[in-house]
Amino acid sequence: MRPCEGDTAADMNQLLRVPVVLSRAFSSSARQLKNRVPEAQKLFQADNRLPVHIKGGTGDMLLYRATMTLAIAGTGYSLYWVLIASFPRKNV
Repeated sequence: MRPCEGDTAADMNQLLRVPVVLSRAFSSSARQLKNRVPEAQKLFQADNRLPVHIKGGTGDMLLYRATMTLAIAGTGYSLYWVLIASFPRKNV
């Protein structure tokens, strides 16, 4: 008795169809996304004397402030440890 008896042809056909089914499932033609680039260009190129990090709205402003806070805090922390390392402790 062979271990692979049965519907081997049907099983092979299913395996051969897997790449086709996957390519259809992940194809970009299945759904068309709206191009929102022109809207963003109008928003960011408007001459309203606002910096770029404010033009994007509240989310961009919060992200900018969080980034700047972390950068300044990280720089201060690094300088603190450079100062600590530059003055060695005296052994008593």
